Amino acid sequence: MMKKSQENTENQLTARWRKHGEPAATALGFNNSINTSLNISRNVANIAPSKTPNKKGDDGKHKTPSKTPRKSPSRDGITGDRFIPSRIGSQYDIAHALILQENQTDSQLLSPSTLEQQRLIGEVLNCNEMNKVKILSYATKPPAAPEGHVNRLKVLYHNSKTPATVKKTTRHIPQSPERILDAPDLVDDYYLNLIHWSKNNHLAVALSKQLYIWNAATGDISQIMETDGDEDYICSVNWIKEGNLLAVGTAEGVVQLWDIEASRRLRMMAGHNARVGCLSWNEHILSSGSRSGNIHHHDVRVANHHVATLSGHTQEVCSLFWSPDGRFLASGGNDNLANIWDLTLGHSNVQPLQILNEHQAAVKGLAWCPWQSSLLATGGGTADRTIKFWNTNNGVCINTVDTGSQVSSILWSTEYKELISGHGYANNQLILWKYPTMTKVSELTGHNGRVLYMTMSPDGSTVASGAADETLRLWKCFTVDPTKKKKDIASKTVRNVATASLR
Repeated sequence: MMKKSQENTENQLTARWRKHGEPAATALGFNNSINTSLNISRNVANIAPSKTPNKKGDDGKHKTPSKTPRKSPSRDGITGDRFIPSRIGSQYDIAHALILQENQTDSQLLSPSTLEQQRLIGEVLNCNEMNKVKILSYATKPPAAPEGHVNRLKVLYHNSKTPATVKKTTRHIPQSPERILDAPDLVDDYYLNLIHWSKNNHLAVALSKQLYIWNAATGDISQIMETDGDEDYICSVNWIKEGNLLAVGTAEGVVQLWDIEASRRLRMMAGHNARVGCLSWNEHILSSGSRSGNIHHHDVRVANHHVATLSGHTQEVCSLFWSPDGRFLASGGNDNLANIWDLTLGHSNVQPLQILNEHQAAVKGLAWCPWQSSLLATGGGTADRTIKFWNTNNGVCINTVDTGSQVSSILWSTEYKELISGHGYANNQLILWKYPTMTKVSELTGHNGRVLYMTMSPDGSTVASGAADETLRLWKCFTVDPTKKKKDIASKTVRNVATASLR
């Protein structure tokens, strides 16, 4: 019992009981310094006077530890023959753990929290070599480590600065158009669709009665047709996916089909009793929307081309778009409705699959998301000014964004998760949006009249806009990073080679 009391007393002593004149503990010989300090403390307890109540030791005599006066170190830490380190950064918890390690039999006297703390310290310090660790930290700069030395305890005191945030590289979006084309007599009508870009890089532009084709590769311009009647004019144009046939809708309710390479009209398809303001292709089926509110399906392969009529709008149909997979047709009308039609139900189906009725003005802007087949974006007119996103599977509006001005057209980018919208009153601008956050990427201004029509180049890099100021402006706003383009071409080549080998 007396022996255990002596062990407890020794464990409670720390380095601060060092006798004046005793050499300070060094960084790598701390255990020897602790043992020396314990032995000196025993001798001091036998000879020093006591000012505290005495306690009996193992031999039955009264003993008490006594502090000896210490001389204050000089300002630079050197007093005569020794260096006294600064203890500001000393790790006393680790020192205490080392002392307790010498007497593992006393661990049952410690609280569970203290034992857990010692265990964690031992794991970090690698308890197999705890006798060699550094305990004191000196205010003066330590000498450089030998070449090739690896410090195992760097994790304890290494000050790792948080790396600066990596700056994301953003592409340059020109704020001025790449090219401006004059478009005299471009009709200022919100409900028409007068420009469209083909897969063959041909831009079709309808200027009142005349139809022009601009070859974007060569810059050549050619006039293809002109309407005959005094009251007749072109109301809509739309290329077939392959880019060799162009459909033209007129004010007399007739749809014409043109072979552009041969500059020859192939056929005229009547049926509407009012002007045809929008067109959309789905393979061999051409859909046309009229001011009467009806939508006709034309099978261009057969003589009896009119195969179905869809009656879901009470006012003029001003926008038509087939989904990329060809299953659904989206229509927007002046009755503030956007309807979704399901082709799988047959051409004779007269009821829309979904009726989207949350807009407060005509729905002219329509665009299917290229990477999510069930996502549709719609844009409303002057009284609405919003872009809405819909889940066409259930007709639920996912998000609504107030653009602040009339929405005339919407296009999704095929290279980025972005979309661009064209606006009329009151800002007459184009806005690039980041999806799905719908934060503005850029605003493109320059038109002096409301932006009415938009179409995208076949490579997805350039947007053409037509406005009431009778100009066409080409905006290179979706330029692909050259390095990314090379990687895409390389991966596409690998896929083609793999497919060919499987065949």
